[in-house]
Amino acid sequence: MSGQLTLQDMPSPLVKVTPARLATWDDCRRRYRMTYLDRPSPPRGGAWAHATLGAVVHNALRALFELPVPRRSPERAAGLVERHWSSEGFRDDAQAGEYRARAQDWVARYADEHGAAVGEPLGVERWVAAPVGGIVAEGRVDRIDAGAADEAGVPPAREAVVVDYKTGRWVPDEDDVRSSRALALYALAAARTLRRACRRVELHHLPSGTVATAVHDDASLARHLGRAEESAVEMAAAGDALAAGGDPEALFPPAPGPRCARCDVRRHCPEGRAAAPPLDPWALLAP
Repeated sequence: MSGQLTLQDMPSPLVKVTPARLATWDDCRRRYRMTYLDRPSPPRGGAWAHATLGAVVHNALRALFELPVPRRSPERAAGLVERHWSSEGFRDDAQAGEYRARAQDWVARYADEHGAAVGEPLGVERWVAAPVGGIVAEGRVDRIDAGAADEAGVPPAREAVVVDYKTGRWVPDEDDVRSSRALALYALAAARTLRRACRRVELHHLPSGTVATAVHDDASLARHLGRAEESAVEMAAAGDALAAGGDPEALFPPAPGPRCARCDVRRHCPEGRAAAPPLDPWALLAP
C-alpha cells in the first residue's frame, strides 16, 4: 500500500547508554560482555579500598547536601562519614582508621568551604536521562547546582552546573574536565531533564580540596556526543550479534594491559592475568 513504512524505513531504536557502560566498552570488550551481557554474570573480585572510600565520601556528601544550609557544619559532615563508614578492602583496622580520619577531614573541610555557598542544589544523586542524537544518555549525577550570579549580582538565567566528586590519587585539572565524556553526557542529559541550560561541569577532588572546571560550547558537546554515538552503535551491534549466536570471543576480544591488574573479572580472563600482576585491594588509595 502506498505510503506504508517498510522495516528498512523505520528509524533505528535509540541505544541507552551510561558513561560507565561506554567506558567499559572502550576499555575492554571482554570485560563489557562479562559485566553487562553474560547471564549469569561471572563472580567478581573482592572489594577495593579506594572504591569503598569513594562510596563513603559520596554517601556522606549526599546526606550533607540534603540538609538545610544552616545544618551543614563541618562537625556534622565528619559525623556523616562515621555514620556511613565501611572498612571493606582495607589492609587492616589501622589502615581503615587512618583513612576514616582522612575522609572526615576532607568532608569537614568541604562543608566549611562549600556547604553554605552551594545553597539549595537542583539535585543530589539525581538520575538524569534524555534522548540526545542517536542515544539515550542517562546516569546518576553526584550533584547539580544552580549557576552562580554574575559580578553584578544578577541571578543566573536558569542555568545548571554538573558537579562530580573525586577521591582518588589523581588530582584532575581543566583538561581532565573538558575531556571527560561522562561529564559532557551528564550536562546534555541534565539540560533536557531539568529544562535548563547546562554547560559548566566541575570535578571536586576531596583529598586536595581543588575544583577543576570547564565550560562547554555547542561544538565540544557535539564532539563528545559523536564519539558516544559511535561507541553505542558498535556496542549495540555486538550485543545483537551475540544474541543471534555469534562467537563471544570474536565479538568481544580482550584488551590486555596494565589496567588488567585492577579488573574485577580478571580471574575469568587468562590474557588479563598474564598482562599484569594483581594489585593489593588497598593499592589505589590516595597517598
